[in-house]
Amino acid sequence: MEFMTGVKTTDLLELAKLQNKELIGQTVKVNGAVHTIRDMGDVAFVVLRKRDGLLQCVYEEGKSGFDLKDLKEACTVEVEGILNEEQRAPGGIEVRIRGIKILSAPSAPMPLPIAKWKLNTSLDAKLNMRSVSLRNIKERAKFKIQEGIVRGFRDFLYQEGFTEIHTPKIGAKSAEGGANLFKLEYFHRPAVLQQSPQLYKQMMVGVFDRVFETAPVFRAEKHNTKRHLNEYTSLDFEMGYIDSFEDIMAMETGFLQYTMQLLEKEYAKELKILNITLPKVDKIPAVRFDKAKELVAEKYNRKIRNPFDLEPEEETLIGQYFKEEYDADFVFVTHYPSKKRPFYAMDDPEDNRYTLSFDLLYHGLEITTGGQRIHDYNMLIEKIAAKGMDQEGLEQYLDTFRYGMPPHGGLGIGLERLTMKLVGEDNVRETTLYPRDLSRLEP
Repeated sequence: MEFMTGVKTTDLLELAKLQNKELIGQTVKVNGAVHTIRDMGDVAFVVLRKRDGLLQCVYEEGKSGFDLKDLKEACTVEVEGILNEEQRAPGGIEVRIRGIKILSAPSAPMPLPIAKWKLNTSLDAKLNMRSVSLRNIKERAKFKIQEGIVRGFRDFLYQEGFTEIHTPKIGAKSAEGGANLFKLEYFHRPAVLQQSPQLYKQMMVGVFDRVFETAPVFRAEKHNTKRHLNEYTSLDFEMGYIDSFEDIMAMETGFLQYTMQLLEKEYAKELKILNITLPKVDKIPAVRFDKAKELVAEKYNRKIRNPFDLEPEEETLIGQYFKEEYDADFVFVTHYPSKKRPFYAMDDPEDNRYTLSFDLLYHGLEITTGGQRIHDYNMLIEKIAAKGMDQEGLEQYLDTFRYGMPPHGGLGIGLERLTMKLVGEDNVRETTLYPRDLSRLEP
């Protein structure tokens, strides 16, 4: 009988341990996938792709113990060799091969030139062969940055006393309402895929005071643009006992500050690979919705066509305005019109045509929607009626407020959009592992 006693130890080293100067000149063992082979005749450079970067290995005819012809790109191998310093190699080190074990070999040649620094192929080709295209170092780095954003979100909110929750994605009714719903049959009953965890996270404020979730949401919008997806990852939080919706904006500012510091410290390698300059987040300006429209209309000689919503061009110009005038990468646009916000949004007590809500724009693209929610039961009932809605399917939600709730608010951040702007892409599919849009259901 065998017992598991924990993680197994191994003599195979990762890149971080190979940086130990005491190992120079010693025999080491490493594994990885053959990223590329550069045959120079008597010598060849076999570059291994590992989870945290590239490692240069040197094949020397007559010394390395195998025939180079037996090795192919995409083979996975274990290498034994002597660790040397080499400033021209990735990480400043290389392994001079003295033995190799081929763990697996590909059965077909690579369909994409993943070893090239920039993967010069169409977006469709990259998405059709996603698991292969992401082996490219630059493509892979985008998703390490995305990991850093989620890590920053989680770590910062844990630090601020939030509890992580996990809410259902199948429901009887949507938090947002409207027609943009994916409908399905659930054991002979109608159901929908959730557009947001909104109702659940509000209910959980009555339990934990502060909650957050990172999870998929679904929007059946028939948009085929560079900024829209039908499934994306939403970074959501909701917090109770707030004084105003500005507390929500301040918390998001804190998250961005924490995350940019984390990226700078822990993801410097990926920032360098992608040539990213991190945005300024020491202070973020806030402007009223109606004032923002007036500012860009005046400066850019643009007529205000829709007084109740921001058109994509207006968002771009607002971002441009605040970059030019205040050198700001982000801007909060506050007090959105009530008719464009859902039933749970709290109206401005000074002017009920507007809400105590906001969007956060990053270089002219909306990446966050948030605000203060209605916490009074009777006010909620009145707002639902005013919106022409019925209470069917909202009974559990409304009961939460019937039995008392603190002033609260929250937000949702589009992870893929935030990543897209941070890494400098112009299509959200570039920063989505496996996009779901109007035409794509696979891979």
